[in-house]
Amino acid sequence: MIFLIKKLLLLPCILLLVGLYILGNAISIWNYANYDQAKKADVIIVLGASVEYTRVSPVYRERINHAIDLYNKGYAKYIIFTGGKIAGQDYSDSSVAKYYAIDKGVDEDNIFIEEKSTYTKENLQYAKQIMNQKGFSSAIVVSDPLHMKRGMLMAKDVGIATAYSSPTPTTMYKSRSAKINFLKKELFVYIAYKFYRIGILFTSFL
Repeated sequence: MIFLIKKLLLLPCILLLVGLYILGNAISIWNYANYDQAKKADVIIVLGASVEYTRVSPVYRERINHAIDLYNKGYAKYIIFTGGKIAGQDYSDSSVAKYYAIDKGVDEDNIFIEEKSTYTKENLQYAKQIMNQKGFSSAIVVSDPLHMKRGMLMAKDVGIATAYSSPTPTTMYKSRSAKINFLKKELFVYIAYKFYRIGILFTSFL
């Protein structure tokens, strides 16, 4: 009887702890979203998003525009665009981003691209390879505000020791409902990735 009572009391405690853990992570992602650390660095890394044939998607465009703004203000001399090619796509995300940036006045010699990645951690892994090849040691990481918390954790995990968060000042996720939906998705993937890091899950996440 006592054992049964203990079990009945334990379940609400576990559920409370799980709820607090989820809430804590949600608050952390939300609060980090507008934390702009931008300072002088060797390179700006733009995390990938989709393209529409030879046009950058609205989400990717906001990221690219922010990187161009940082570049024009002298925060870094170089930009790395990330993003490979998905099935049925003629051009990689990063190559489309490159020509968009050139059209906006960025010197082609100051742009590097990686065309192998298909998700966020790979964006950063391949960007880190370019950094190693070029002798870069510091980077500003650019993405959507609610994507930054996970992006910065992954930047650390792939070995970018000096990385500064710089979320886009504008985003396509403008309405409260759009932001909440993005937060829900990001919260799930962020927590899943944290479990993956400690070996509880055995597959990586976007």
